Amino acid sequence: MTDFGKIFIVIGVVCIIIGLIWNFIGRLPGDISFQKGNFSFHFPIMTSIVVSIILTLIFYVIGRFK
Repeated sequence: MTDFGKIFIVIGVVCIIIGLIWNFIGRLPGDISFQKGNFSFHFPIMTSIVVSIILTLIFYVIGRFK
């Protein structure tokens, strides 16, 4: 298996672990949620920031090993 293949496997495992953790945590404080009648709006600002930081760290580490 090539190094590139190993990197994709590691990224996949990390995404699965993050998804399982997210399932137990639920929404983060800072996410905007609005509900009125049969209309609901959810904008995950804090979740987006956390995902962005995690992806930045993953790609930084991958870039350092190239």
